[in-house]
Amino acid sequence: MRCAFRVARGAGGFSEGSRVAGGFARLFADRMASLSTDRRRVLMLLDQLTEGGGGAEVFTAGLAAALPRDRFDVRVCAGREAQGFLLELLDETGIPWFCLERTGRDPRPFRRLYRYLREERIDVLHTHMFGSNVWGTVIGRLARVPAIVAQEHTWSYEGQPLRKLLDGQLIGRFASRFVAVSEADRERMISIEKVKPHKTAMIPAALVQAERVSGRDVRVDLGIPADAPVVGTAVSMRAQKALDVLVDAFVELLGPLPDAHLVLVGDGECRGEIEAHVRQRGVAERVHFTGNRPDVPDFIAAFDVSALSSDFEGTPLFVFESMAQGRPVVATAVGGLREVIEDGRSGILVPPQDPPALARALEELLRDPERRQAIAAAARNRLDEFTIERAAERFAALYEELLP
Repeated sequence: MRCAFRVARGAGGFSEGSRVAGGFARLFADRMASLSTDRRRVLMLLDQLTEGGGGAEVFTAGLAAALPRDRFDVRVCAGREAQGFLLELLDETGIPWFCLERTGRDPRPFRRLYRYLREERIDVLHTHMFGSNVWGTVIGRLARVPAIVAQEHTWSYEGQPLRKLLDGQLIGRFASRFVAVSEADRERMISIEKVKPHKTAMIPAALVQAERVSGRDVRVDLGIPADAPVVGTAVSMRAQKALDVLVDAFVELLGPLPDAHLVLVGDGECRGEIEAHVRQRGVAERVHFTGNRPDVPDFIAAFDVSALSSDFEGTPLFVFESMAQGRPVVATAVGGLREVIEDGRSGILVPPQDPPALARALEELLRDPERRQAIAAAARNRLDEFTIERAAERFAALYEELLP
């Protein structure tokens, strides 16, 4: 759906099974009352708000809805595309949103954003992810926005010279704060990209309130026996997620646990490659591709163990969702995962690019139901540190610190 500026519709209906929208309606409906007239104006800027968007998109929409309405007047801008359940969330919670419809090198969307920032007297421009951080910081400075907060949700630090230059010398210099979602990323921001320490901040991502599990048995839908061991993940299928490593670990797991199944929820640019790899490894009948789903909690509830095989991460939403659903997580020891998961207590961490280690950790948990329950309980107790309300409090304090 192509869209120009659009004001929130107010109370509207949600599509059945929406991943997050219903939960937000319950959490934030009461925030529409008692609004003061001197609220600070905040614009969230990101590349797209789409049905298949990843955790950063969901977090951005959730943060917009969770910020205190008596202190902030929040709007959301998508640079290229806007469609799907995240727009329903914004409409239901009274957050105005608009789309710049950026295509190619057309400069007109940038001019529209500049005029909007000036005419609406935006106090805080909060940009999300690399592309929006770059051009949002430049346009925000030209428009004389008092505070610019650039946020990275995850990145690889592979040493690309242009990326290092733009992060360190443009975003790091001209943004009021450059926010990382983990201390590991913040340290790399300073040591590798040479961002001044006082310009950085660390605010972790958070669990965005998800729709409750419907009770539907998705194992029946997928043709998986009720007593079969099930490993699953729900991710955007891109190279970062290293799903070939998860598939290779699953092949090793089938040796000791021949009845196991692997469920891959999501879609993305690497799906074709992963499907080909599954066929090449001869396990197509045991690996289930679901595509993008609005009912992710139902699938997580069907897993015995959640798995994440990423080469790098920030603080991924899937881990928080698994913790909330009481599913133990086996993940690679990268980025913010080392700060969210206490290895051996609230999850198990393994080295990246190590299918045998991943397979051993999965087998250990699948064979020990009591251990799974203990890890899941410890993980759920950690969620109080990673709620969307807690993240909103931290960002609200940062905005007010930066504003005159």
